[in-house]
Amino acid sequence: MKFADPESKSAATHAGKAALGLQLRYAFEPGEQHGAALGNPLFELLSAVLEGGSIRHAAHVLGKSYRYVWGALRKWEETLGEPLIVWSQGQRARPTQFAERLLWAERRARDRMQPHIEALRSDLARVLYDAHDQRHQLLSVRASHDMALPVLQRHIADAADLHIQITFQGSVDALRSLNERHCVIAGFHVPKSDAAAPIFAKALKPWLKPGLHTLIGCSVRTQGLMMRREFAARVRGLTDVSHFQLRFVNRQSGSGTRLLIDHLMQQHAIAPEALVGYQHVEHSHVAMALCIASGVADVGVGVEAAALEFGLHFEPLVEENYFLACLKGDVSRPAVERLRAVLASSRWRAILADLPGYKLSEAPGSLLAVDDALPWWRRRSHSSFSQT
Repeated sequence: MKFADPESKSAATHAGKAALGLQLRYAFEPGEQHGAALGNPLFELLSAVLEGGSIRHAAHVLGKSYRYVWGALRKWEETLGEPLIVWSQGQRARPTQFAERLLWAERRARDRMQPHIEALRSDLARVLYDAHDQRHQLLSVRASHDMALPVLQRHIADAADLHIQITFQGSVDALRSLNERHCVIAGFHVPKSDAAAPIFAKALKPWLKPGLHTLIGCSVRTQGLMMRREFAARVRGLTDVSHFQLRFVNRQSGSGTRLLIDHLMQQHAIAPEALVGYQHVEHSHVAMALCIASGVADVGVGVEAAALEFGLHFEPLVEENYFLACLKGDVSRPAVERLRAVLASSRWRAILADLPGYKLSEAPGSLLAVDDALPWWRRRSHSSFSQT
């Protein structure tokens, strides 16, 4: 009798795994995907089995035969070289440790890329809009990541025949893109408190000029600490995060939330080295929340809607105005006028009321002067920080 050499078997297994490649496809089909959703047969299969606790349930959900689902599971286990599901007679199916790690890693990767997935989906959707008649208006938007904007994007497509093409990037980069004419609208956010003016003024004033730009009221949102619930009783601010040496997850440089974090650190005299994980950067509220929920980090600063999506505790810190900026010469564009009309509508008020941590701005859809809407412009004659 011959036995396989363990080293040869291991090498063959690794060679098989190395041969696996990732291929992305997209399809035009009825219905819509939102957020970080992406179709993948493996994860759809695993989710269906685990949700119902049986292959029979998964077959019903997927509209496939029992034999097909059983065969697909075996095929994926052979392809990946690892078992995926454990079950026994009379017991619910449960994932192996490998399957649990696989599901978390895939979810984390998608949520980390959510702003880019949404932007790509928006760009691809434009293929159909470009091919249809000219009744559809297009509006290019670059904006700081926000949970309300994709909701607005979907609503405005139905309500006003307007397709918003959103690319998420930091507040500074969004305003820079507006000035370089890469978009018509730029989304950014600033705390309502004048105390944050020095940090935000230094970063944003070079890209906002009263004679050149106009702001549009969009929404008010609350930012705060997102954390797992075991920390809720002892963490009220960044000082506590530093004191208890909790693992922090940060936002990228130039984002509005990073500016807020810098302001809070300056306000409480917290040095970067005092925050464990200060160099750990994620690019969206959802990606941060998933990091915390999955145990990669303990706490971060983000919006309440992202925290609740992952079952996290939310400790409110700051209320912010989320503005949309455009060049004064573009306010009369039909697409901009449609956008303003939707923002001023009662339906937008109702949508924000259903989104945790959001509420209507004081003048939704209204045109606002830069020097009236922003605290560092209002008090520039009395401020001690440098003017640009």
